[in-house]
Amino acid sequence: MWLVIGVLLVLSGIVWTLQGLDLLGQSGGMNGQQIWAFIGPVTAVVGVVLIRLGLRRQA
Repeated sequence: MWLVIGVLLVLSGIVWTLQGLDLLGQSGGMNGQQIWAFIGPVTAVVGVVLIRLGLRRQA
């Protein structure tokens, strides 16, 4: 369960970072909002921690 949540958080973090940096080429919403360029990497790091936790529990 932690592994799945971690992967989802990493993927969300990547998308949020790209949107915050306005690299996805879309308009509106979170695109170009610098706060998402900060929240995205933080979310991705939390996801990596959860992935490691999930892998440890499986071992």
